[in-house]
Amino acid sequence: MTFLVFVLLLATSTTRAQTRYSVYGIGFYNLENLFDTKHDAGKNDYEYLPDGTNKWTELKYNSKLKNMSRVLSEMGTDWLPEVGCAAIGVSEVENARCLTDLCNQPPLKAKNFKFVHIEGPDQRGVDCALLYNPSLFRVRSQELVPYVYTQAKDAGRATRGFLLVNGVLAGENVSIIVCHLPSRGAESFYREEGGRQVRELKERIQRQDPNVKIIIMGDMNDDPQDKSMAVALGAKRKIKDVPKNGLYNPWWDVLASGTGTLQYDGKWNLFDQIILSQNLLHQEGANDYNTLKLRRHQIFRRDYLFQKDGRYKGNTLRTHAGGVWLNGYSDHLPTVVYLMKEQRKR
Repeated sequence: MTFLVFVLLLATSTTRAQTRYSVYGIGFYNLENLFDTKHDAGKNDYEYLPDGTNKWTELKYNSKLKNMSRVLSEMGTDWLPEVGCAAIGVSEVENARCLTDLCNQPPLKAKNFKFVHIEGPDQRGVDCALLYNPSLFRVRSQELVPYVYTQAKDAGRATRGFLLVNGVLAGENVSIIVCHLPSRGAESFYREEGGRQVRELKERIQRQDPNVKIIIMGDMNDDPQDKSMAVALGAKRKIKDVPKNGLYNPWWDVLASGTGTLQYDGKWNLFDQIILSQNLLHQEGANDYNTLKLRRHQIFRRDYLFQKDGRYKGNTLRTHAGGVWLNGYSDHLPTVVYLMKEQRKR
């Protein structure tokens, strides 16, 4: 199924031809602790139990599901009002039960959203997953690639891995890698290791299929210019600097303009990035939309995602803050990229 987004009129001296394009939204959203109310054996999820520090009841859980489904269903609708995103990577989700309950929420169920999830080894029990609209994105295979601690002192530690989903979008092979790199509570070294390992995974995918389109997304816990992204992963700031089989990070200039996806001490960071392989980039002056190309990227914003008053007015409206349940959304804002492809003439 394809969706007509707009008609581009190409004018010549004697004719006016219509070229039609389809556009597909791909998003990422950190759900900020989407836990159910039951204990998972071997996981440190005690604060998200009814008798835990957050008093995490079924009422709060169901409200969280409702809030998350609202955001997820509206992502991508600025350009695709009837459709929204074809696929959305998410982080900080506890288990498959949470994802089943999430996809059963009316706004997502109406779009027939499905999910890919593989239980990981994270000590808190939070994982990454991929939600997708099966009428737009077809899953071919899935794999959880572990984050490997490389220092002897970290033997026995475990954290969330890299979820790799191979599929078909607009008739093309697309691989999506969903990440949640180690937190800022850890040294930069651990996120740099994450960036290096994702780069190795990207190169492995390209060796298997040199023509595959690759999308790397996640909560990187670093900004685009930090070493984990700019050096270890090697994602470039400018399209002209991206080598063959390289990566482009469109969020570098967004952060430089003074905005981001989360705030700390009144300053914006942009941890929630969607990074694209070189073959997804439109070359200036070229008529190359016969295959999927990046057309636009945005931070998804709605007024309801922000606090309206008080000391933290203008900050993201979180689920909890200072031990108080705010019935909000997340400490992160979502991000979306739009990929465009010329429709085949019939």
